[in-house]
Amino acid sequence: MSAIDRLYQDMILEHNKNPRGFKELPEATHKCHGVNPLCGDDFWVYVKVENDSIQDIAFHGNGCAISKSSGSLMASYLKGKQVQDAVAVKEAFLNMLVKDAKPDEVRLGKLTVLEGVKKFPVRVKCATLVWRALEGALEGTEPITTES
Repeated sequence: MSAIDRLYQDMILEHNKNPRGFKELPEATHKCHGVNPLCGDDFWVYVKVENDSIQDIAFHGNGCAISKSSGSLMASYLKGKQVQDAVAVKEAFLNMLVKDAKPDEVRLGKLTVLEGVKKFPVRVKCATLVWRALEGALEGTEPITTES
């Protein structure tokens, strides 16, 4: 196992075991439900925005280790960022996994570790579900449903 594969595996396991921002957020100003009925991932994403800044961000629900870890990394990375910066990070993250773009390491920082999900194409939707729900929350769209 390469060092990067080990880092990927360790980070997934750590964030699954001790997820950051894994809670309901009653004071959220934005929220969206994301579900993948084929694999069972089912999460709400909550965002509290004040003065165009993400004061708090959380997610809650059920899903696999990859979806839960992705939500944990998202919550810890985006808290405190300006909404426009969070949207740019979200776009860079989705481009990295869905469009197979080269990771924007400056914008994504530690989130690039999830690039390893691309080795398992069926799991990409697991990693992106909470990010799609974040997108829906910030845009005020209806709940997001993805299918593998």
